[in-house]
Amino acid sequence: MYIIVVNPAILSQSGLPFSGVVTATVLLSFFCSLMMGLYARNPIVVAPGMGLNAFFTFSAVKGMGIAPEVALGAVFWAGVLFLLLTVFNVRTALVHAIPKPLRYAISVGIGLFITLIGFENAHFIIASPVTLVQMASFRDPVIITFLVGLLLTAALVARRVPGAIILGIALTTALAWPIGRWWGDASAVNFGQATLVSWKGLFSAPDFSLIGKLNLLGSLKWSLGPVIFAFAFTDLFDSISTFVGVAEASGLHDEQGEPQHLNRSLLTDAVATTLAGVLGTSPGTAYIESAVGISQGGRTGLVAIVAGCLFLPFLFLSPLLSVIPSLATAPALVLVGTFMIQPVTRIRWTNLDEAIPCFLALVLIPFSYSITQGIIWGFLSWTVIKLAVGKREEIPVGLWVVDVFCLASLLL
Repeated sequence: MYIIVVNPAILSQSGLPFSGVVTATVLLSFFCSLMMGLYARNPIVVAPGMGLNAFFTFSAVKGMGIAPEVALGAVFWAGVLFLLLTVFNVRTALVHAIPKPLRYAISVGIGLFITLIGFENAHFIIASPVTLVQMASFRDPVIITFLVGLLLTAALVARRVPGAIILGIALTTALAWPIGRWWGDASAVNFGQATLVSWKGLFSAPDFSLIGKLNLLGSLKWSLGPVIFAFAFTDLFDSISTFVGVAEASGLHDEQGEPQHLNRSLLTDAVATTLAGVLGTSPGTAYIESAVGISQGGRTGLVAIVAGCLFLPFLFLSPLLSVIPSLATAPALVLVGTFMIQPVTRIRWTNLDEAIPCFLALVLIPFSYSITQGIIWGFLSWTVIKLAVGKREEIPVGLWVVDVFCLASLLL
């Protein structure tokens, strides 16, 4: 649910109207989550991707000076490219080319990445000019509130209380209410606002101004090819790693051991990117946070259908979400790492030609703050090391194609 507020906060810095992006975010999340549940029958929510929205704003628009309407056109064409790759089963072939040990490593790496995001959102881990990162002061009321919320949520999860994650978010929100009112000050971590929990109203009218505002012809310039490729490549590997990671962590496989309903899920993801450009937001993608719902027992497409429908009222109720601070969702994100780290035991750590690529993929996802970078170096190191030890037969043909995409991404 945080994406309804966070995505407009990022994209509005590109010059797009905040209210228009709220509407686009809600509509995209609704339609594509519904498609994921009804068509692909997977319990995975689809919404504008974090990282992709940052690339849209800070790299494409601000960095390259591209008009936001042109950038929306680039999103659309990236989606068209996705659809072609999906229809001709290229994306499915790429998924099948990922060696099993790397799938386990990607799942674990994503889990650690989500945990890191949770600690960062709580400002429990902060930047340091000396050691790069460090822990915050335990005397800070914000940190104390986070730790109490984390331990309460962990206790509920350990006791297998139904809806433990949601209860944890609600309890942490309640615990955060006094900050800035009765004790402490959140100004340093909440954009100058002393309180963490603030009532900002209940209703707001939807803004449909961004629908159809994309510049299709202006985005077809040769100079924008790298932007379209970057959107397509990043979304490609984000979605693949999400489907693979969730499947390995939750056991949602088909008879061949592949992520269940993969072709339909990839097609849904492609539609999400294409539709995003039309509605007025950055590319849509399958959300790795879906692992939270799956860990609570969600196993069918009904989960995505219900979650998608729950987005729709926030066309009018988006101010209500701002009551819940990122501090309250941080314990949930931290605990997801517990659920997703389990496949690490399935990696043969004594087999170094497999262990080293898996280790690189696993650690570089959180360390580089990028799922894409982690899997790029996992794929490339797998190929190089297998060649070095004379095991060329253990490099799938499709992996060579993936390696070309990886190198192109690093060099362009």
